[in-house]
Amino acid sequence: MSAFHSTYEQPDAPIKEVPFTQVHLDDHFWSSRIEINRTVSIPSAFKECEKNGRFDNFAIAGGLKKGEHRGDFSFDDTDPYKIIEGASYSLAVKYDKTLDAYLDSVITLIAAAQEPDGYLTTCVTNNCTRLSGWWGTHRWEKINSHELYNSGHLYEAAVAHYQSTGKRTLLDVAIKNADLVCQVFGPAEGQKHVPSGHPIAEMALAKLYKVTGDEKYLKMAKYFVEETGRGTDGHRLSEYSQDHKPILEQDEIVGHAVRAGYLYSGVADVASLTHDTAYFNALTRIWDNMASKKLFITGGIGSRPQGEGFGPNYELNNHTAYCETCAAIANVYWNHRMFLATGDAKYADVVERALYNGVISGVSLSGDKFFYDNPLESMGQHERQHWFGCACCPGNVTRFMASVPYYMYATQGNDVYINLYIQSQADIQTDNNKIAFKQTTDYPWDGKVSITIDPETEQKFALRVRIPGWAQVSPVPTDLYSFTDKAEPYVISVNGKKVDIRPSEGYATIIRSWKAGDIVEVDLPMPVRRVRANQNVEDDRGKLAIERGPIMFCLEGKDQSDSLVFNKFIPDGTQMKATYEANLLNGVMVLSGTAKEIAKDGSVKDVPFKAIPYSTWNNRGADQMAVWIPEAAEYARPTPEPTIASKARTLMIQAPIQKDAPVSSTVETWAWGVNDQWEPKRSSDISKPYHYWWLRNGTLETLAYQFDRSYTVSNVEVYWLDFDHYDGDFRVPESWKLYYKAGNTWKEVEALTPYTVKKDCYNSLDFKPVETTGLKIAAQLQKGVSGGVIEWKVN
Repeated sequence: MSAFHSTYEQPDAPIKEVPFTQVHLDDHFWSSRIEINRTVSIPSAFKECEKNGRFDNFAIAGGLKKGEHRGDFSFDDTDPYKIIEGASYSLAVKYDKTLDAYLDSVITLIAAAQEPDGYLTTCVTNNCTRLSGWWGTHRWEKINSHELYNSGHLYEAAVAHYQSTGKRTLLDVAIKNADLVCQVFGPAEGQKHVPSGHPIAEMALAKLYKVTGDEKYLKMAKYFVEETGRGTDGHRLSEYSQDHKPILEQDEIVGHAVRAGYLYSGVADVASLTHDTAYFNALTRIWDNMASKKLFITGGIGSRPQGEGFGPNYELNNHTAYCETCAAIANVYWNHRMFLATGDAKYADVVERALYNGVISGVSLSGDKFFYDNPLESMGQHERQHWFGCACCPGNVTRFMASVPYYMYATQGNDVYINLYIQSQADIQTDNNKIAFKQTTDYPWDGKVSITIDPETEQKFALRVRIPGWAQVSPVPTDLYSFTDKAEPYVISVNGKKVDIRPSEGYATIIRSWKAGDIVEVDLPMPVRRVRANQNVEDDRGKLAIERGPIMFCLEGKDQSDSLVFNKFIPDGTQMKATYEANLLNGVMVLSGTAKEIAKDGSVKDVPFKAIPYSTWNNRGADQMAVWIPEAAEYARPTPEPTIASKARTLMIQAPIQKDAPVSSTVETWAWGVNDQWEPKRSSDISKPYHYWWLRNGTLETLAYQFDRSYTVSNVEVYWLDFDHYDGDFRVPESWKLYYKAGNTWKEVEALTPYTVKKDCYNSLDFKPVETTGLKIAAQLQKGVSGGVIEWKVN
């Protein structure tokens, strides 16, 4: 007998994760990515650590090598830690003797670098004064030193290595460091009363507590959570680190997106382990703000490059979206923890959305190139890189990819949750039973899933099968996005008999006495659906996104007959055909149909289009790309005619402006964003590329055009940037001058009209005609603030 419940009373028991080592994938989509992560990404990242001095720094700190500390950041130690974590997960899935031995050698270096009392941050031990702006003159001096961030990633790597190999070598290093942290920080007199600075120590300490059973680690995690936003030792409170107010008073997600995701993951751990409902209520408020006002359709978070963080509510600009890869991973961590605390599928919906879109877009299909930021629109200026000076994202991808099976199942008492559909086999231990699960499916390309259930002992329990939001009324569990059509009905069968189940909290719940060989079949229709954003999202007005199953699609220039994207629109209701192409992008579903193309003269014609999964863009070279596609002609952009400015090379000239200064005496840095011919709506319009002088306040700053040939010019139009930001405001300049290149010198033009610094319009300057190969703006920034240029025309 079976019972199919629209209301379900959860057992009075914690929801427990199923170790990823108990779930073995054998599908094409994830298995190939995890194998590429094992064979390419992890070795590639370790090689970059060797090449960029990450390991040398540990060797120097341990007295095993002489030399200068390398790298530009106080948190470079975390790169090896993250890759060790990923490699450990990989070892647990597929043992590799060579990798195991390599980890042993790296851990030996790390252990050697640890000071006798447990302290471990190599730039401090190595007394790297070049980086003293980060850490100061002595241990623990600065809240944003990243010393505790280093510790957090060390603990996570150590726990993963111990659980995967049974070796205590790195775990003992972590415990020694954590014991020191527990001595230095805390509420007692003589201890430091500060939060962790860059969060991760909170959830790392919670992991260490679970492995060791030592309660002081949980208390330390709780202390860092409680100290956030209190300013006890008088440090400056900051939105950047979510440290502007106590967590219990927070209701909007602000600041650095990765820090936010890590902090709230740690708060969720602490709230769960200490049964603190007040903290969980605060998390729910903050999550509601994120999911209803600040979540990109790809599952990415963080709209602004400045401070790598959040803008105001509904600021979800596509071209300038930051959506750091690490932030998408942090979003998965946080939402998974929210699910574990509640059993609500809305959190698993966000996990799936981020997994299939915003996370895996951060790594190339070849496994050796990475995106730091993941925009939803590009003119072709974006390209994955093998490594970065600030290399947090490659290491994060390597540690995350191998752990994907961890997010598939959970248990509560004797009940089982199925959150993700991936062809696989799993052995799951519940309170009183051991159950083998086998999923057979071609998900995410096909919504048919067959689940074979083999309990060791016949038993009555609830199977909670997630019905994704994409198969129902809304892509995400808020009013931020909606489908333009009605969902097709899904079908669930048990042993071949169709059952009628209304989902509750996102789950179809089947309660029955399960026996070996029982089969649940889930058929989730996968029509192509169009997504509309809330009207408050300005950059998405008049546009629709394309989704099929959990996958977001995009147009990429490589697949269009004219190699262009922005001159097309696809009306709602346009028929699209889904076809699997095994030889394209390692095998993907491709959507095709007929779009409308708008010409320079405004005429419109039908053209074929092809759309690919967003996560696979930029695997065939840089090109135009867009996720949100205009639905009508007025929102499409005819390709503009080239101009003097659009053909120019844009440079920052890093030298003081002096009368008749030789051009050869300056330092030129390539710039971007002021000659792309996108028309700004206002001085605060940062939806399309623009140039800003980051971290430059009250200084004289320059921007130059190097023309493709000599032109006679007599006018420029400059649209100044002006907007607020928690990490530094941008304002129109106090004043500015224009210079032209005359041979080997810069000369000021003879202005015929006043230099103006008006907001929300072009500032036009007429000057006596000059024949030149370049122009240069010299802008005096207002005292205490920065500035920038959105668009600069030359006539």
